[in-house]
Amino acid sequence: MTGREAYNCAVLGEELYNKVSNSRVLLVGAGGIGCELLKNLVLSGFRDIEVIDLDTIDISNLNRQFLFQRQHVKKAKAHVAKESALKFNPSVKINSTQANIKDPQFNVQWFKQFTLVLNALDNLDARRHVNAMCLAANIPLVESGTQGYLGQAYVIKKDVTECFDCQPKPTPTTYPVCTIRSTPSAPIHCIVWAKSYLFSQLFSNSEDEDVLEPDSSEENANELVALARETEELKAIKAAAGSTDYPKMVFDKVFNVDVQRLLSMESMWKNRKKPSPLNYDMMEKNLQEKTKEQKEDGQTLPDQKVWSLEENFDVFKETVTRLSSRL
Repeated sequence: MTGREAYNCAVLGEELYNKVSNSRVLLVGAGGIGCELLKNLVLSGFRDIEVIDLDTIDISNLNRQFLFQRQHVKKAKAHVAKESALKFNPSVKINSTQANIKDPQFNVQWFKQFTLVLNALDNLDARRHVNAMCLAANIPLVESGTQGYLGQAYVIKKDVTECFDCQPKPTPTTYPVCTIRSTPSAPIHCIVWAKSYLFSQLFSNSEDEDVLEPDSSEENANELVALARETEELKAIKAAAGSTDYPKMVFDKVFNVDVQRLLSMESMWKNRKKPSPLNYDMMEKNLQEKTKEQKEDGQTLPDQKVWSLEENFDVFKETVTRLSSRL
C-alpha cells in the first residue's frame, strides 16, 4: 500500500476503503463539475473510472475547467480529462469515451456494470435520461448541478429516494432573438447576447449552446435572417484577428454600425430612448485627454469605482487585443 493509499485507508476506514477501491464508477460529463469530480475520485482511492463526454474543449472553458490548458483547445474533453487526472495518480484505470450518453450502445445492460454513476451534466434532457437508465439498472446515481454561485448534489436510489423527475424542474430561461438583438431592456439581455453569441463569433472556434429562442413569429423570423447575415459580417471581421485594427473593427461594428442600423428604424423609438452610436477615433481622443487630466483617487477602492465611458473603452481595447492574440 502506497503512502497515498495508506492515508485514504486511514481516513475512510478499511471496510469503506476496500469498497471504494473495488468500485467501478461512471462519470457522465467532463466539464466544470466533471473536472473537479474526476480529480476528487482519483485522489480519493477510486481505481476504476469510466468518463464519457461528447464535447470538445473551447477556449472559454479554460477559466473554470482546470484539467484543461491552452494546448488542449479543440480536443475531446473526456480524453484530455483522463490524461490530466492520471497525473494525480498514474495507478488508476480510467477509460475515456467521446460520445453522447443517449447513444443506443449505452443501454441498461451497459449501465449495470457500474457500482455508482455520477452525473456532471448541464443538459436537462441528458440528466433525465441518465436518471431513467440508473433507475432501470438499479444503480445509485449521484446527481449534481450548478446555477450561478449555487451548487446542489444529492443521491438517487431506486425505491429509497425520489428520482430526478419526481419534482418538477423549472423551464430553462430562453430569450427571443428579436429582444436580445434589437431591443434589449435589461442588463441580462446584453449579457446573454454578448456571452452566447458575440463572444463565440469573435473569439471561439466552436459554437456554444444556443440560448436564443427561435420562436415562429414573423418578427423573430426576420431577426433570424438578419442574424445569419450578421454572422457572416462577424466572420469577415474575425479574419483580421490579431491585427492592430481588430479592436477598431469590432468596436465600429458593435457600437456604431449596428446602432446606426437600429436608429434607421424610426418606428422603434417612438416610446423608447434612442441609443447613441460611438465613434472609435473620438473615444480614442477623449481617452487620451482624460488620461492627462486624471488624478488618482486614493479614497476609492478599485473594486468600488464606477468606470467612465472612456475607461470602459480602454478596457475593451485591451481585452479584444489579448483575446484575439490567443486565437
